[in-house]
Amino acid sequence: MVAERTTMGPSPRSAVQSALLTHLIRTVRQQQLFVPGHHLLVAVSGGPDSLALLSLLHRLARSWRLTLTVVHCNYGLRGEESDGDQSFVDTFCRERELPLVIHRPMLVKRGRRASLQAAARDARYAFMKRLAHEVGADRIAVGHTANDQAETVLMWLLRGAGMTGLAGMPYAREDRIIRPLLAATREEVVAYLNGEGLPYRSDSSNEKPIYWRNRIRKELLPVITQLAPAAIRMLQRQADIFREDEQYLEHMTNTLVRTLVRHDSRGVQRVDLQAFIKLPVALQRRLVRAILRTYDEEGRASRFRIVESVRRILLKGRSGAQLSLNQVLVVVDQGSVRFSRSAGGNDLNQINSGQEKREVLAVPVPSTVLWARTDQQIHVQVTTRHAVDELGRSPSQGLALFDADRFSEPLIVRAWQAGDRFFPHGMKGKSKKLQDFFTDRKVVRHERGKIPLLVAPEGILWVIGMRQDERFVVRSRTMRCLVVSVSNWASEKE
Repeated sequence: MVAERTTMGPSPRSAVQSALLTHLIRTVRQQQLFVPGHHLLVAVSGGPDSLALLSLLHRLARSWRLTLTVVHCNYGLRGEESDGDQSFVDTFCRERELPLVIHRPMLVKRGRRASLQAAARDARYAFMKRLAHEVGADRIAVGHTANDQAETVLMWLLRGAGMTGLAGMPYAREDRIIRPLLAATREEVVAYLNGEGLPYRSDSSNEKPIYWRNRIRKELLPVITQLAPAAIRMLQRQADIFREDEQYLEHMTNTLVRTLVRHDSRGVQRVDLQAFIKLPVALQRRLVRAILRTYDEEGRASRFRIVESVRRILLKGRSGAQLSLNQVLVVVDQGSVRFSRSAGGNDLNQINSGQEKREVLAVPVPSTVLWARTDQQIHVQVTTRHAVDELGRSPSQGLALFDADRFSEPLIVRAWQAGDRFFPHGMKGKSKKLQDFFTDRKVVRHERGKIPLLVAPEGILWVIGMRQDERFVVRSRTMRCLVVSVSNWASEKE
């Protein structure tokens, strides 16, 4: 358990204390975070940032006619330390006669790669939104500071994010969450608490180097601030600039969606190809991302490489060209581009295998699909045996030929599943478990799920880049060929 951080004891109100309150009021007014008479739900962990926020809002409550309701989430992840945080916040609120709601959420990770921190954040925000609705709160105030903003910007920078990520956290979100201390540094917050003689709690998990944000805070930011002492302020200001630019470009994108995108009752969206090509690259990417977002169940933005794969198909403008993504089918069709939900839809896109959800792409013929796990583009088309012979095409690691009359459609691309079996070409008709095949090829377990399989209703056609199935290879009497080629997405960049 980490003890409370104590201070030097109460002292007369200093210039630092008044400055932080003035700073908060200026931020609230400039960003229009709340107005006198509002009911605020205040998230308080017991740490310095949230405690300072609550103290400042409590000082404003009478003159601004604010109603305050405090919420504290106890995840129980740190045992006695978590209970100590709850007890500390409870005492603080009782001394000031502030209503307090304690929540003990059950944490559920959304995926194998999700962290407990992410699960805790999701649970906290979900509960606060429900509670705000129940108690009639106008806003949900959280205690993020300029230091949190600087860490967020650096995290997104190291992930290769665009302007949206580099804009960091907004002062106010559409779901009524506000950050009144976002322009204040943690040093100013701690100075305020010291001046008020207010103790606060310290979260031991913030010291663990297993979390990326902690390493940025403890290792990277100290080096940066040695080179540029005002780095926190600069990164926070830079985020403000990016956010203003982002808001303008988002407005432009929304205008383009209204003017260039046509919708029908089946969820199909069409874009005029020539109008798209004339747009600046930045708006091309944003328009594609905005359209793709409408097909995602959670409204998430697509990754850069997905957006670029769609944009390249559009710029080539070849009528009939198709790109099948996880949830969307993109088709270039006589001067326009058609976006529609993938034929796999809700059934094929995700199938359960144990606890892991596996990606499945529908593969119309002809089309190009992007297998994001290996950044590979897979192109399929049917042609005559005569055309294949004339071109002198022969099977290789990146090209496979199949007898198109030996299997049916629909075709899909997916990862391997337990129990998969195929007939490897060259094994004289003997079948083999795909798991054993991977073992023989010395493919390590954590890499097996990345390898794409081309699959027909009759079975696996190709372990892409490795081995075809004997049953479907081209023979002397083959008349029609399915030609499948694979290329690395990165090598195709313009």
